[in-house]
Amino acid sequence: MNRLPAPFGTRIDRTRPLRFSFEGKSFDAYAGDCIASALAASGQWMLSRSFKYHRPRGVFSMNGAEANTLVQLPSEPNVAADRTPVSEDLQVRAQNVNGSLAHDRDAIIDRFGRFLPVGFYYRTFMGPRRDSWLKFWEPIIRRKAGLGIVDTKAAQRHFDKSHLHCDVLVVGAGPAGLNAAIAAAESGADVVLCDENPEIGGSLTYGRYDPAMLADLTARSEALPNLLTMTGTLCNGWYEDNWLPLIQGDRLYRTRAREVILATGAIGQPAIFRNNDLPGIMLGSAVQRLIRHYGVRPGQKAVVLTGNDEGYAVALDLVEAGVSVMLVADPRSGGVPGPLEAELHGRGVAIQKAVTVEAAEGRGGHLARVRIGGRWVECDLLTIAVGEVPAWQLSCQAGAKVGYEDVTGSMTLTLAQGSVRLAGSVAGDHGLEGAVAGGRRAAAMSLQRLGHAVARDTVLDKVKPSCPVHVQPILANARGRDFVDFDEDLQVKDLHNAIKDGYREIELVKRFTTVGMGPSQGRHSALATARIVAEATDRTVAEVGITTARPPVGPETLGVLAGHHEVLERRTALHARHLALNAAMKPVGAWWRPYFYGDTGDTQKAIRDEIMAVREGVGLLDVSTLGKLELRGPDAGEFLDRLYTMAHANQPVGRVRYCLMLNEKGSVVDDGVAYRLADDRFYVTATTGAVARVYADMLFWNAQWRLKVDVLNLTGAFCGLNVTGPKARSVLEALSGDIDFSREAFPYLSGREGVVAGVPVRVMRIGFTGELSFELHCPSSLAPALWDAVMAAGKPHGLMPYGLEASRILRLEKGHILIGQDTDAITTPDELGFGWAVSKKKPFFVGKRSIEMRARLGQARKLVGLQFPAGAKDIPGESCLVLRGNDPVGQITSIGFSPTLGCSIALAYVHVDDSIDGSRVIVKCRNGALVKVPVVGHAFFDPTNARQEM
Repeated sequence: MNRLPAPFGTRIDRTRPLRFSFEGKSFDAYAGDCIASALAASGQWMLSRSFKYHRPRGVFSMNGAEANTLVQLPSEPNVAADRTPVSEDLQVRAQNVNGSLAHDRDAIIDRFGRFLPVGFYYRTFMGPRRDSWLKFWEPIIRRKAGLGIVDTKAAQRHFDKSHLHCDVLVVGAGPAGLNAAIAAAESGADVVLCDENPEIGGSLTYGRYDPAMLADLTARSEALPNLLTMTGTLCNGWYEDNWLPLIQGDRLYRTRAREVILATGAIGQPAIFRNNDLPGIMLGSAVQRLIRHYGVRPGQKAVVLTGNDEGYAVALDLVEAGVSVMLVADPRSGGVPGPLEAELHGRGVAIQKAVTVEAAEGRGGHLARVRIGGRWVECDLLTIAVGEVPAWQLSCQAGAKVGYEDVTGSMTLTLAQGSVRLAGSVAGDHGLEGAVAGGRRAAAMSLQRLGHAVARDTVLDKVKPSCPVHVQPILANARGRDFVDFDEDLQVKDLHNAIKDGYREIELVKRFTTVGMGPSQGRHSALATARIVAEATDRTVAEVGITTARPPVGPETLGVLAGHHEVLERRTALHARHLALNAAMKPVGAWWRPYFYGDTGDTQKAIRDEIMAVREGVGLLDVSTLGKLELRGPDAGEFLDRLYTMAHANQPVGRVRYCLMLNEKGSVVDDGVAYRLADDRFYVTATTGAVARVYADMLFWNAQWRLKVDVLNLTGAFCGLNVTGPKARSVLEALSGDIDFSREAFPYLSGREGVVAGVPVRVMRIGFTGELSFELHCPSSLAPALWDAVMAAGKPHGLMPYGLEASRILRLEKGHILIGQDTDAITTPDELGFGWAVSKKKPFFVGKRSIEMRARLGQARKLVGLQFPAGAKDIPGESCLVLRGNDPVGQITSIGFSPTLGCSIALAYVHVDDSIDGSRVIVKCRNGALVKVPVVGHAFFDPTNARQEM
C-alpha cells in the first residue's frame, strides 16, 4: 500500500472505507478519494491506453487536464479518474483497450508507428475499388473509433438550470481569487466565487505553504454574507456582456456579472523526451496533490526535473512523504543556492545542475529508469516542474491577446481595460506574494468601475519574479516517442513532417495533425507546438501564436445543456371541468387540452356532433391557452404600429383589429387580435405556441425603441371562453350582467368590458369558427364559475362543449390558418393571400422592407383551399406533395373531413399560377396515387361571412 498517515490526505475520510472495482478487480478506498488516487494507493498506476498507439498511460496532472485518466463508468464514458470521487461498489473499466488494460492486443500498433505518419488517414483508404471506403475501410474504422461506451438504457438523471446575477464574479478560488473575492465583498459588492475543486484555496491546499494563511482566508470568506462560494463548479466559457455558464454537478447556472475577475491559474507543462508518457512521470503539482489531498505516496524512488524553485519544494515534499529522492536535475547552470536548495542539500539529496532528462524507459508498463547527463538513474517516479503557461482559455474568449517573452520563455496574456480583468498566475503575477497582490489589485480596479471607494494603498504593483526561469529545449529524438500531445499520440517528428508538407500556420498544423484537438484542448501541447513551428519556420513564437480558444473550456454533458428533460405540463383553470365532462385530453405543447368530449368508442361521431352543434346551435371552447398581453402607456398604439402589419395607432377605443406579426426577413411568425381598451391600453392575443416569442420580441423592441409603453404577460393570469354558434347571443343574454350583447350595441370586431354572471370579463366579438362568436376573458381564479354559468344558461339551447379537433375543422371550413402549421419559416403575407392585413400607408413596421424586397423577386407559391369530391377514395395526408408536371411546388398543410360540406377539404401551397379559383392541381397521396383537385379561392363555408356578422 502507498497510503500515507495523517495529516496527509485532507480530502479523505479514513473513518469511511469503501470498496470499488477496476477492470473487475476489487480495490479499497476512503470517502473523498478520487478513482485515480484510490488506485494509486493500491499500486495501480496504469489507467488507460493511448488513443493511437495504445501505449500505457497514467496520472500526469491529477487535475483532469488530459486524456490519460479517462475511464468508463457503467452509465458514462470518458470520466476523468483524477477528478471523479469513488463511491461504494462503483464499477470502473479502462477505455480504448482490445482485451484488457494489462494485455491490450492493439498495443502492437505501437510497433508499426513508422507506417502511420501524421496525416496518413488523408492519403489512405482510397482503394483498391471505388466503393472500398464504404464496403471495407469505414466498417473497420467505425469499430475502432470512439472512446468509451454509451449506455442507452442508463437511468435518467435530473438536470436543472438556474440564474445568477452579481456585481463581481471571481473564477478560481486560489490565492489570487480568494483575496480578490474577499476584498470585493468586504467593500460591499455582491460577489460570486467559483472553483472547480471541492474546496477553496487552490495551490494553498497542496503546495508547500503555511496552513494558517488558508485558514484565515477561509474564515474571512465564510463571514461575508454577500460572498457566495461555489465549489465543484466549472466556469465553462465567457460570452458577450459577461454571460458565463457555471456548471455545478448536473445544474447549469446562467450567470451575468457586472465585473469578472479571472484567477484561473497556470497549467504545468510536460518535458519532451523519449518515452515521456510512461506512467510514473507526472507534474510536480500532481505529486503534491497525491500527497496532501489523498495521502498517497507517489513512488518509492524519485527523480525531480526542475527549472524553478517549485521543483525543489516538490523534492522536499517527497522526502517528507518517505520517498527516496535519487536526484534533482536542474537544467540551469550553477548559481547561488536558494533556501529550498540549501535545505535539500542538508537532507542529503543529490542535486545536479546543467543537465536534463534525455530519455526514459519502462518495465511492465511503468517507469523504471531515466537517462540524465548520459547516465541511467533507477526510479519509479519522475516529477516535472519545468514551466507553466497561463490558463488562457477563458481569458482569450474575453478578448485577451496571447504573447510570448523570448527571454523568459513564457506565454503572456494582455487584456484591454474593461469589465474583465486577470489576477494571479494567469496574469503573470509570480509566486504567492504576487498572486495575493494581483488578486487585491484586480478587486480594487473592479470596485472602482462599480463606483465603490477604494483605498489608494490597495492598488498594488506587480511582483517581479525572484529567480530566472529556464526554457526547456525541444529536441527531436532520433528514435521518436517524444510526445508533444498525449491525447493524440503526436511526436515532435509528426509536427516537423506537417510543416514539411507545407502546413506552416498554427491553425493548419492543428487541423492536419489534430494537435490540441483532444480532451486537453492544447493545455499541455499548445506552447510546445508553437515553439516547434516557430523554430522550423524561422519565426518567433509570438508571430506563430496559438490556436483559437473556444467554449466550452471543459467537458459538459448534453443533459446539462438541455436542462429539464421531464415533460413540462400546464393546465388551464378549467382542467377539472373538462375531466368531469369525460374529455379526451391531449398535450398541445406544454398545455393539456380537450381533444373531444364523450365516449372514446366512436371518436369521429363525437367530433361530428360537436361541429354540428356549433353550426346549428351553440358550442363552448376553452381558449385559455391563447397568449394574452396587455400594453399600457401613451405610446402603446405607436408600439403596435411598429410591431404589427396593420394600423393600430388610429384604432378606435372599443374596437378589435386583426394582428399579423412578421420577423425581420418578412416571414409570418404570429397572428392574433388587438382590443383597444383605452387610448393608452391594448389587450393583445397571440397564438398558444408563439406567445413566449411574441412577449420576448415585444420586450426586445421596447428596449430598442424606448417608447413609453409597458408590456405585461397575462397568459396564465386570464382564462378565455369562446361561446360560438347561431344561438350564442341567446345564451349570453340569459346571464346576468351589464353588457348589452345585441347586434346594434355589440357589432362584429368590437370589445366590451363588464360583468357577466357576477364575473368581471373582457369580451371580444370575433369569428374564428365563422359563426356568431363571443370570446370572454376573465381572471383564471373565476373561470370555473363563469364556465358553470355559461353551461347552465346554454342547456336549454343545446349548448355543447367542443374540443380541439372540432375547432380545427371549423376553422378549416372558413379557410383560417394556424401559425406553424399552415406557415413555415419563409411564408410571406402575400403567399397567404393576406395583402389586406398589411398597411400600405405606414412608413415602417418590422419586416416591411423585407416583404417589399421579396415581392420584387416574384412570388412562387400561394396558400389555397382544395375541395375533394364527396366519397373520394384517395385522400392525401398533411405534408403530401402538390405537383406541377413532375416537379413538387407545394404541400398539403391542413386537411380534414367536413361534416358540414360532406367532403374532405384542405389548405395547400400551390404554384402561384394555379391559385385561381377553379384551377385543378395534382396531389400525390401517401399510397402513391395522383389525384386532381379543384382550387377553392374563398372560404369553403359561408364565403360572404354573413353568419359571423349576424
